[in-house]
Amino acid sequence: MLEFKYDTQLLIEGEDLDEDEIYDYIVENFKGDSLLAVGDSDLIKIHYHTNEPWLVLAWAATLGDIYDIVVENMERQEAGLQG
Repeated sequence: MLEFKYDTQLLIEGEDLDEDEIYDYIVENFKGDSLLAVGDSDLIKIHYHTNEPWLVLAWAATLGDIYDIVVENMERQEAGLQG
């Protein structure tokens, strides 16, 4: 069984975004692992394994427009099912 069930991916489009601040906030406030937060001041891509992707999405939406949202259930994928 995986410690963190959901592979959460999204793009945040906004103004004055800071990938380091976003990275630090996610690590400090949401349990998970395998975090990537990369981009520039207008667009950041997030990839994170967590059990509560809805919390990450709700917070990210406060930073700008979120889109290309993908939440995959990695336990189902591991079992050979659609994630």
